[in-house]
Amino acid sequence: MRVRSPKNASLFGSLTGRLRLTRHVAARGLLSLPGIPAPIVGAFSLIGIVFVPIGLASLSASQAIVELVDRYDAECVSASDKVGFIQDTKTDKACTRTITVPKPMKGPVHIYYQLENFYQNHRRYVKSRSDKQLRYKDAANLIKTCEPEGTSADGAPIVPCGLIAWSLFNDTYSFSVNKKTIEVNKKNIAWESDKSSKFGSDVYPKNFQKGGLVGGGKLDEKMPLSEQEDLIVWMRTAALPTFRKLYGRIESDIMASDEITVVIQNNYNTYSFGGTKALVLSTTSWIGGKNNFIGVAYVAIGGICFFLALCFVILHVVKPRTLGDPSYLSWNKEAPDHPN
Repeated sequence: MRVRSPKNASLFGSLTGRLRLTRHVAARGLLSLPGIPAPIVGAFSLIGIVFVPIGLASLSASQAIVELVDRYDAECVSASDKVGFIQDTKTDKACTRTITVPKPMKGPVHIYYQLENFYQNHRRYVKSRSDKQLRYKDAANLIKTCEPEGTSADGAPIVPCGLIAWSLFNDTYSFSVNKKTIEVNKKNIAWESDKSSKFGSDVYPKNFQKGGLVGGGKLDEKMPLSEQEDLIVWMRTAALPTFRKLYGRIESDIMASDEITVVIQNNYNTYSFGGTKALVLSTTSWIGGKNNFIGVAYVAIGGICFFLALCFVILHVVKPRTLGDPSYLSWNKEAPDHPN
C-alpha cells in the first residue's frame, strides 16, 4: 500500500480545497450576475414592440388589396370528354367570362394565371432544361439534360429544349371593361436579372414544339429568348403544386361595380392530370400581393414575446429569488437548516 507523504497530502488537500472554492465561486458568480432578468424581459419586450406593429401594418396592407379569382377550367369545356376537347386542334376553345368588381382597383392591376396540382418541382421536370443553351448561341447542341424533349422528329436539336419549355402555358386572355376594350401590358413581367443573365439576346427558338409530342405554347422564331417574357416567367419553376405566374398588367384604374368581360382561349391541358386553372386580378401594396400569413406571423411572434416577458415579471414579483444566494445550490439544499 502506497503511503502519501505529509507534504504530498498537504498539497493534495490544498488543491482539493481550491477546486471546491473555485466551483463554489463560479456557481455563485453565475447566479449573482447583476440584472439578468432585466435584459431578458427587455429583449422579449423589444421584439414584441417591433414585431406587433409590423404585423398589424402588414395585415392592414393585405386587407386593402383587392383580389378577384375566377376558376374557369370546368366551365370553359362544353364536352364531357374534357381531354379529347382540349386536344382537338379544330375545336374553338374561346370562352367568355364576366367579373363584377366589388371595390375600386387602382392601377396597375396585375393579371396572373393560377395552376393547381401542377408539380413544377418534380426532380425530372426541373432537370429537363439546358441553361447554357438558353444563354449562348453556340450551345444549341447541348441537349443531354433535356430528355425527353431534346430533339425534334427529324433529330435536330430543339431550342429551347426540355420539359419546362415544352410545357409552356398557352391560355390567352383579352379584356374589356364596360364593353370598352383595354390593353394588357406584357412588358417587364419577367425578372430583369433573368432577361439579362439567363437568356441570350442572340439565341432564337429552333424546332420548338416539333418533337414527337406537342406540348404547350409556341414561340416566335424571329424574337430572341431574352425578349420572350412569357417563356422567362414560366421557366422560373414554382416550389409548390399550387402557384401563380404573372401574365401582364392593366395600367388603368377599374372602378367599383364595373363589369369586366374576359375572352379566354382555353388551350392549356390540365385535364389529363386533374389540375385546375384560374384567372387572378389583383392590386398590390408595399408587401406585394394579398398575403395574410406575414402579418399573422409577426403578430403571433410579437404576442408570444410579450406574454413571455409578462410571465417573467409576474414570476419575479410573486416568487422572487435572491441572486447569488448559495443556499439554492444542490449540495446546500441537503442541509437541515436550508429554507424550503
